Amino acid sequence: MSEEIRDPKPFTPIEPVQLGGGDTFQFRCRKGIPCFNQCCQNIDIMLTPYDVLRLKRRFDLSSREWIDRDTRDFQMDGHGTPGLKLGTKAGSNECIYLTPEGCSVYEDRPAACRYYALGQLTMRQKGSAQEEDSYFLVKEEHCLGHFEAQTQTVDEYRRGQGVDVYDDANREWRRILLKKRSAGPAIGKPSPKSMELFFLASYDVDGFRAFVASTGFQELFEIEPDLLAKIMSDDEALLAFAMRFLKQVLFGEITIPLKQEAAKRRHEEYRRRSETIERDAAERRARDQDAMYDSIDD
Repeated sequence: MSEEIRDPKPFTPIEPVQLGGGDTFQFRCRKGIPCFNQCCQNIDIMLTPYDVLRLKRRFDLSSREWIDRDTRDFQMDGHGTPGLKLGTKAGSNECIYLTPEGCSVYEDRPAACRYYALGQLTMRQKGSAQEEDSYFLVKEEHCLGHFEAQTQTVDEYRRGQGVDVYDDANREWRRILLKKRSAGPAIGKPSPKSMELFFLASYDVDGFRAFVASTGFQELFEIEPDLLAKIMSDDEALLAFAMRFLKQVLFGEITIPLKQEAAKRRHEEYRRRSETIERDAAERRARDQDAMYDSIDD
């Protein structure tokens, strides 16, 4: 008698149950639990703009200095949208901030760390302009926190971990990613310049502040004096302004008014540069063509 052999189902730590903010689950992480720190020994943590802001301030570094020291680049999609992941210790997947006593940046740990052992999913139903957040439980084999006698709702856990503050700060950024992903061909492939500006506005908060303070930016955009003063000194206000800027760059939404005369001059300068480039290219092609025929006579 033959026996049917089936491939075993691949293990996934994600429970296929969608949770809402009022749903309850059992979990607690604490010092002294036998699995303490194990989740930090094999990380793959995508960083959000507010993660970068909190951690660069903790170390009193510029955003660029902190990014170069403690993160690694990756591409979030097929268009090459730039993202950042938290760095790991040399030769391992262990978090750079892990110590035997636990997380050395606990008060400013990233949103992904605060959510564990929950995951978050943001979706927009077809035909709806409003996105919806849902949550799911992650049960990794090493984690004993699921056996601790503590039950709470998803919203209670989020507040207790302080991740609600992170979600509020990152909400517009997540909306931008969701719109970019769902719009797809409707907005076309982003230009290299728009991807540079995405990185600047999303992660390099100090670089973006200098960009906004530049003469060229202020000649082109109308910014209320009170708002300009605030974003020059307040990182959170600057991050909110950066999201307005990204909507303009990626989707053409006029979220920051343009100074019309300056915009006209910029457009005219761009047109002249484009014509010069096209003319130079045509002249190069003509010279190359002549050189090809000259070589026949040699």
